[in-house]
Amino acid sequence: MRIFHRAGACLALGWMLGASAQTPGPALRLSPMLIEKPTLDSEQQAPAFVSGERISGQTDVRLSVDGQAQLRRGPTAVRAERIDLEQATQNLTATGSVRLSLSGHVFSGQELDLRIDTYEGFFAKPQFRFRSGGQGRAERFEFLGDQRMSAVSASYTTCERDNEESWKPAWEFTAERFDFDFDADVGQAQHIRLRFQDTTILAWPGTVSFPLSDKRKSGLLPPTYALDTSGGLTLSAPYYFNIASNYDATLTPTLMSKRGLDLGSELRYLERSDRGSLRLNLMPSDRINEKQRWSYALQHSGRWSEGAPGNLAYNLNLNRVSDDDYWRDFPRQGKTLTQRLLPADLGLSWSQGQFQASLRALRWQTLQDPLSPIVPPYDRLPQLALRHGSSLASAAGPLETVLETDFTRFSALRSLTSQTNADRLYARAQLASPWVWPAGYITPKLQLHATHYSFAENWRGANAAGRAVPTFSLDTGLVFERQAQWFGSSFVQTLEPRAFYVHTPYRDQSRLPNYDSAENSFSFATLFTENNFVGNDRIADANLVTLGLSSRLLVPETGAETLRLGMAQRIRFADQRVTLDGSAPPVNAERISDLMFGATVNASQVWALDLVTQYNPKRGESQRSAISSRYHPSAYRVLSAAYRVQRPVTTGDSGSQQFDIGWQWPINDLWGDRGQDLGPGRGQGGQRWYSVGRLNYSATDGRLVDGVLGLEYDGCCWIARAVLQRSFSGLTRANTQIMLQLELVGFSRIGNNPLGTLKNNITRYQFLRDQVSPPSRFSNYD
Repeated sequence: MRIFHRAGACLALGWMLGASAQTPGPALRLSPMLIEKPTLDSEQQAPAFVSGERISGQTDVRLSVDGQAQLRRGPTAVRAERIDLEQATQNLTATGSVRLSLSGHVFSGQELDLRIDTYEGFFAKPQFRFRSGGQGRAERFEFLGDQRMSAVSASYTTCERDNEESWKPAWEFTAERFDFDFDADVGQAQHIRLRFQDTTILAWPGTVSFPLSDKRKSGLLPPTYALDTSGGLTLSAPYYFNIASNYDATLTPTLMSKRGLDLGSELRYLERSDRGSLRLNLMPSDRINEKQRWSYALQHSGRWSEGAPGNLAYNLNLNRVSDDDYWRDFPRQGKTLTQRLLPADLGLSWSQGQFQASLRALRWQTLQDPLSPIVPPYDRLPQLALRHGSSLASAAGPLETVLETDFTRFSALRSLTSQTNADRLYARAQLASPWVWPAGYITPKLQLHATHYSFAENWRGANAAGRAVPTFSLDTGLVFERQAQWFGSSFVQTLEPRAFYVHTPYRDQSRLPNYDSAENSFSFATLFTENNFVGNDRIADANLVTLGLSSRLLVPETGAETLRLGMAQRIRFADQRVTLDGSAPPVNAERISDLMFGATVNASQVWALDLVTQYNPKRGESQRSAISSRYHPSAYRVLSAAYRVQRPVTTGDSGSQQFDIGWQWPINDLWGDRGQDLGPGRGQGGQRWYSVGRLNYSATDGRLVDGVLGLEYDGCCWIARAVLQRSFSGLTRANTQIMLQLELVGFSRIGNNPLGTLKNNITRYQFLRDQVSPPSRFSNYD
């Protein structure tokens, strides 16, 4: 081991000046000393640097340093009043105000005995701080290698120590013995006790293991509890199985005070080209309904490219429950977007070059509510789709061709749908020639839609039916730009007129069934489409033009959009005769549509505003409007509000009017405490209250549709959350849930986790603690 030493700052300074005067500085090169995990061999070969007021010893035998003694070797640094090093055995002893820095872990005390080549030894009565941020104290700390340690009669906390002698952490985890294995990121503790605010909240006489990082580890997870009107008081005790690096499972027995025991499980897997999960829940006997309740959900997706031409992908999404009331009685288990429509969907897709093909089988489970029944969607058993698209250049200009076909067998109970089942074959051919240049574009397009139905039984006097409909469209637009000054700033202002013409001749479709078509909503996007219906069962006749005009303000340096204004209106030259249900079209229908206005303002990083309104010029009023705004001045401060109104369209329609507001805001702002800017995922300092919530109120119904209200308290090393959620699961039935959680920062979360609810409901909600980067051995670099 090479040792470089200096005795006094003057001698070291003179040596450095002399060296710099005689030779040029060394060239920079990569060093293994700066990698996150240097090898043990590289550490043993590294030189040691010592310094102090007095240095004595015998070359290659022993070395003693007195007075502000320091020794540094690789990731290890020792400071003390006295350091003695036996070079033959590489055994180091340090006494008096000892401070040891080892790969980002810091220890301080009065006596250290350590072999610096194997990292074996002990520290008497030290205080310690791990690079992950936690700290504690122990009667004895034993070093069993470079990645293994043990602490006897020790305590652990993530609370920051202050300078007072009487300091006590808000929470503390104590044990007779801790064993740490940082290589496996696993710890063990014997005879544990968890204390919070001088109150013991958890004690265990045996041995428990826990992770030392965010790596997965088998074992008991913190229990969760909840209180809601559906299940009463709910207590869950999940157990996690880390089966392999790409497989894991969780068993979650849950006891509900009103209903009984629910057995939940989840299996997850991840392969190179496949991934998926399986979730099962079983309640052997529901005390309220007096029957067995169950649910399962299986998701799988993957790709198969080895040995197969093209790209082959497959997916499975299977969801089923025991009865129609399951979605209301167990709202926390609902994972689908539409809880009353549960799909069993199997898909297979293939693509190569310009060809695409897909095969699908879809069957629905519809959960009916007697007070609010819904017409179930049709099963597709099967659905086969083929598509070919190409782009080429010709003497007449660029050409784009599309040919797609779709064969679907629709199946459902006729008593619920009032239609016969059928096989439908649909085909669409398209030819377009897009001409694009910097100042605008023009795209003529020709389409042919052809459909044939084979009915399972006689339908309106026929066993089969069909139709063929051509469509011509012409889409044109221009872009004008100029330099402009607005509000004292320079912008690029655009003016972008657009005209979109569509002609589709009328074909009688009143005797055709409708399996997947619906009317398009009135919006900017749908105004510039050829078909007024979505789906393939209805092709609207059209002889119309849509005129639009938009303007934008762009920041010249970045191209960021500060302002966008737009308007559009559709003008018909003939009435539309095709209707969704095959009934006669309305008499004297308006040929000039409502005006659609829209505005988006991003004046700064703080403010944002969106406005969309559908204005009826004949009535002189807006039919539908939506305005939303967001105020986000800094981290953990966000306020969003929205107002949506739709006037009645038909007799008996009451329309809708809704107010929506969401927020996350420090309550301490009320008394002038603005907190600190500690960076993302670190909060704003301790002893701060935060208000969080979202309220969605229907003025038409005179009730709160959805509501989330909560408080968060940041105690620096612990966070408390209390959240109340109320949501309707029917016209008159609501579920109220109370979520309470205590987060011991960097250690565990106890209680019912409301973070997912807050993240899903509050726009730009931020976690008070969120690990942005993993801990490093340079975190506490000495």
